[in-house]
Amino acid sequence: MLVLSSLLLCACSRDAAPTTDDSTPDGPARMPSVTVSGDDSRIEELTWQPPAVDLADEPTAATLRRADQALRDGRLFDTPGDAIPLYLAVLRQVPDEARAKAGLERSLDRLLAQGAQALAVAEDRTESLRRARQIAAVARTVSPDDEAVEAYLARVDEVEQLTRLNLASERALREGRLGENGGGALAGFREVLKWKAGQPRARQGVAAVESAMIRRAEDAALASDFDTARRWLGHAAKVREDADTVADARQRVEAIRLARIVELRDSGLRDVTTAAGLKDARGKLAEVLRIAEPGNRVAADFRQRIDLATHYGLFRPGQAFTDALYHGGRGPEMVVVPHGGFRMGAADDEPEAADAEKPAHYVRFDRGFAMSRHAVTVGEFRRFVEATQYRPRATRRGHSIVYDERSGNFVRRSGVDWRSDYAGEPASDDMPVLHVSVYDAEAYAEWLAGQTGHSYRLPSEAEYEYALRAGQQGRYPWGNAQPPRGFGNLTGGNDTSPGGRHWNNAFTGYGDGYWGPAPVGRFRANAWGLKDLGGNTSEWVADCWHASYRRAPADGAAWFNPGCRSRVVRGGSWASSPAHARAAWRSSSDSDMTNARVGFRVVRGI
Repeated sequence: MLVLSSLLLCACSRDAAPTTDDSTPDGPARMPSVTVSGDDSRIEELTWQPPAVDLADEPTAATLRRADQALRDGRLFDTPGDAIPLYLAVLRQVPDEARAKAGLERSLDRLLAQGAQALAVAEDRTESLRRARQIAAVARTVSPDDEAVEAYLARVDEVEQLTRLNLASERALREGRLGENGGGALAGFREVLKWKAGQPRARQGVAAVESAMIRRAEDAALASDFDTARRWLGHAAKVREDADTVADARQRVEAIRLARIVELRDSGLRDVTTAAGLKDARGKLAEVLRIAEPGNRVAADFRQRIDLATHYGLFRPGQAFTDALYHGGRGPEMVVVPHGGFRMGAADDEPEAADAEKPAHYVRFDRGFAMSRHAVTVGEFRRFVEATQYRPRATRRGHSIVYDERSGNFVRRSGVDWRSDYAGEPASDDMPVLHVSVYDAEAYAEWLAGQTGHSYRLPSEAEYEYALRAGQQGRYPWGNAQPPRGFGNLTGGNDTSPGGRHWNNAFTGYGDGYWGPAPVGRFRANAWGLKDLGGNTSEWVADCWHASYRRAPADGAAWFNPGCRSRVVRGGSWASSPAHARAAWRSSSDSDMTNARVGFRVVRGI
C-alpha cells in the first residue's frame, strides 16, 4: 500500500478522514435522504484502466526518466506516455523498484491535488465534476486503501449526490413541480442546503423557486384572480426569510389590482353616458367590488358615480372645484368643461396649416369633463415629487433645453430640471412647471388619481383643442384677427428680452410684458373659465403621434398605441411663432423630450 506524504484534502490530513456535523461514531456521514419524483439525473459510473504501455526492450532507467518528465509536465494518466501508466508498467516488471514507487507516490499526490482543484468548483460545473470523478477512478485503481484517497473518494461521492439532487430539483422546477405543499424542487434544494449550508447552486435554486411562485402570483393577478395571487405570494413568503422580493411582488400585484380597478371604473364611467350602458356599468362595479380591498377609494368613487350618473354627475358646466388629497391639502383647481361637439383640425384652406392637422373632422363629447384651470405649477409638482421621491427625466439625465439670452437660441444646459425656469434659473412655485417629459406628466396625474380616488390623467388631443377653442372655430383660439389685448403670453412684436432682444417672427403690435413664461393665471380666462390655453406654455397631451387625422377617434378619446415613442404637444407658448399659435397646430415630440417651452395640465372624469 502506498503511504502518501502530502496533500491535505478538504482540510483533512492523511491521519484523519474528513467528517461532518452529521458523522456518527459507527459509520460515514449521512447524505441527503430526500427524493424528487421523476429523477432521471443519474451520473454515469466511471472506471479507469491503465493505458497499455509497450516497454519492448527499453531500459528501466529510460522508462523512469520518461515517467519523471511526464510528472514534471503534469501529464499524469490520460495516455500511455503519462507518469502513472509508466510507473505502473515499471512496477509490473520490477515490483520492488524503489524509484518507481516513489514516483508513483508523487504522482498520486499531484493527482489528488488536481482533484481538489476540480472539486472546488464541481458543485456548479458539470465538466469539473466529471474531471474530479475521472481522477477518483484513477486514484481508486492506484491506491484504493490509502487514507487520503478514501477521503477524496468520500468527498467526490458527496459532491455527486448533491449534484444529483440539484439536477433532479432543477428538473422539477422546469416541470413546474415547485413544492409549495412539500416535496418538489423546493424540498430538494433545501435538503442540499441542510447538508451543506450556503451551497451556491442550491441557493440559486431556492431563489428560482421563489421567483416561479411570484410569477404565478402575478399571472393570477393579470387574470384578475387575486385570491390565487395572494395564495402564491403566501407560499413565496415562506421560501426565504427576510427577502425583499416578495414585498416588491406584493406591490406589483397591488399595482395590477389598482390598474384593473381603474380600467373597469373608467370603462364603466364611459358606459353610464347612456341609459342602456348603465347595466354594463353596474356589472363592472360588481367586478370592481369583487377584486378591490375594503375601503378602496376608487371603488367607492365608482359606486357613487353610477348612482349619480348624468352628464355631469354632481357638477355643472363651468363649476370650479378642487379634490382633497389623501395625505392632506387640495389638488389643482379644476373647471367643468361642457359636453358638446366641434370640428377638430385645420380647414383645407387655412393658411400655414400642415397636412398633420387634417382632415378636419367632427368630434363629440357625450359627457363633460373637468380640466385644470391653468398648467400645473412648480409648487404643485413639488408636492408630488416630495411625497413620492419621484425623479423626473431631466433630474436623472442631468440636463434640459433652456433659452440662452447671450445667443438668443435654445441650448442644452446641465443641472436644469423641473425646479428651473426657462433660462435655467430657480423657478418660483407659481410658475408653470417646465423641463418635464410626458412620462413625468403622466406620473403626476397617476399620483393625483391615487391621492383623490378620481380619474386624473393628461387630456386627449381632442379634449385640449375643444377646451382651447371654447366654442370658437377660427384660425386662432381668439378668432381670425390679431390677438386682442391681454389675451395671453404670446410672441409679440412689442416684447423685449432682458438683454434687449426682439422676436423675428411675432404678432405685430402685440405685447404682454413677459419674455419667458408668466406666473400662471395672469391673463384672462377663455369662455369656459380656463386660463393660459394657447399661450404661456405648450402642453403635453395623452395621444401618440399620427401623421394625420384619418381614422382618428370621433368620441374625443386619446389616440394611443401602446409602446409608441412619439407623443403630441399642443398649444402655443411664450416663444411660439404666430403659425404655431393657431388652434389646430400640433407637433410630434419624443417621449423623453424636456425643454423650456413645454408643460402640462390635467383633466379629470366627472
